[in-house]
Amino acid sequence: MDVIQLIPPQATIRPWVDPVVDARGHDPRSIYVERSWLSVIGPTATWIMRRFAECFDAEPDGFVLDLEHTASTMGLSYSKGVASPFGKALHRCVMFGLAQPMADGFCVRRRLPSVAQRHLKRLPDDLQAEHDEWARRTLQVDARDLERRLIEAGIPPVAAVRATEFAAWA
Repeated sequence: MDVIQLIPPQATIRPWVDPVVDARGHDPRSIYVERSWLSVIGPTATWIMRRFAECFDAEPDGFVLDLEHTASTMGLSYSKGVASPFGKALHRCVMFGLAQPMADGFCVRRRLPSVAQRHLKRLPDDLQAEHDEWARRTLQVDARDLERRLIEAGIPPVAAVRATEFAAWA
């Protein structure tokens, strides 16, 4: 596991290319991430991943992000170490395999994998049951294909994600 020692005020954020997760994973702004990942990585790390997703929409090949400014826009304190709330949340993204530190920043997943079974076991019973039901329904709907088709039809990516999730969660 990579450990973050220092967090630079500015970081280059590059996409973490993973063909399997990119094809089958979940947009960080999705209901799935809110219902399943949120209780695993916490709200701040979830918001960080959402912020990265928004930036990737505008600059899919990567971007430079002012982390100090990003922390302050999220209402968080910032320090170069991992002791600040922002630093701890960013470290959680690394600990749970959603980001990897690099010399000049981070490689970040554009899509998140499904939550691992070992993490699902820690969720409250109702969320575990909801996840099991979601997984059963998702087998019936190829969510990634539906999302891709909606985007190809001109639907904005965020709206396509929401519509696809509604089909899978409804």
